[in-house]
Amino acid sequence: MSFLKIAHLRKSYGSLEILKDINIEIEEGGFLVLVGPSGCGKSTLLNTIAGLEPITSGEIAINGRNVAGLPPSQRDIAMVFQSYALYPNMTVAGNIAFGMEIRKVPKAEQEKAIKEVSDILQIGHLLDRKPSQLSGGQRQRVAMGRALVRQPQVFLFDEPLSNLDAKLRVDMRTEIKRLHQRMKTTIVYVTHDQIEAMTLATRIAVLRDGVLQQFGAPDEIYNNPSNMFVADFMGSPSMNLLTARVEKTGDALSVTLAKGDGDVLTLPVLAEKAALGAHAGREVVFGIRPEALTDPDGADRNARSVFEGDCLIEVVEPAGSDTFAVTKLGGKEVVARLRADARIQAGQISRLAFNLDKVVFFDPATQTRIV
Repeated sequence: MSFLKIAHLRKSYGSLEILKDINIEIEEGGFLVLVGPSGCGKSTLLNTIAGLEPITSGEIAINGRNVAGLPPSQRDIAMVFQSYALYPNMTVAGNIAFGMEIRKVPKAEQEKAIKEVSDILQIGHLLDRKPSQLSGGQRQRVAMGRALVRQPQVFLFDEPLSNLDAKLRVDMRTEIKRLHQRMKTTIVYVTHDQIEAMTLATRIAVLRDGVLQQFGAPDEIYNNPSNMFVADFMGSPSMNLLTARVEKTGDALSVTLAKGDGDVLTLPVLAEKAALGAHAGREVVFGIRPEALTDPDGADRNARSVFEGDCLIEVVEPAGSDTFAVTKLGGKEVVARLRADARIQAGQISRLAFNLDKVVFFDPATQTRIV
């Protein structure tokens, strides 16, 4: 049985529909990340779960109880805001205890709860400080501590790391992951950063213009995108999406890609992708992740089908642990992810390995996945 269930949820402001028939279910202890570009509706969806925004229609159930019409105080949730929302005139201890004070929790219980969460978040030495004396990461920990002492059924995070610098964001991401593994509490987390989504989530919901594009486990979203938007949005660098032509010779299928030097590259199509035969003689969109296009020595040795082809390298970008190479296929720039010590130079023709196990195809008219 799902612990958090969102069914046929719609949210409108007058004639403007913001959320359009959203359906999501996660298990108890799950980590749901709502991801998508700015304005896609992810924060609005989080606010409807919190009770900060009324819904137009649909259902929001927590542990089997429909909370859609209840105020936030009766939903048994706790929220961590992007701005931290700490009281500047209170100490760290005072901020953490504020909700317990309102609920008239006995002082002894308050002190015990403050100690427990401050130990978990490693902020015990900050309890007597004011928010103005804290760094961004420390303020974020205090905001999380204030939520933790509630011991709610569901934690809600609204882009909690967006105000932090890049290194601290990575550190805090690890802290949140560790906290979830330890507490095993259900979390709904909003971000526009797809790396955060991939590293934190047990389930990801990708939104665009108020429509749920795909819902599933991180590896499913990454390796089996349902449409071109998800393929392009998830991943850094994003999936290469190229125009290709499907050819059929007897029972064998292949796709041809125009190369930058005017020649063509022909790649075989695996038997399990036989559905592509319906598009024989037509153009499709060929999708391949940068890590599935590499130097031959760096190719996945567990792959069933690796095809090698010569490509003109236009740009080489060393990136420490990897080297990125840019070539041109299907009329577009293509990014290949190579080993750091790969011998490759711009302006030269180099051999690249295509992991055909990882290739996906899309219909250019509907932009949905073919196979």
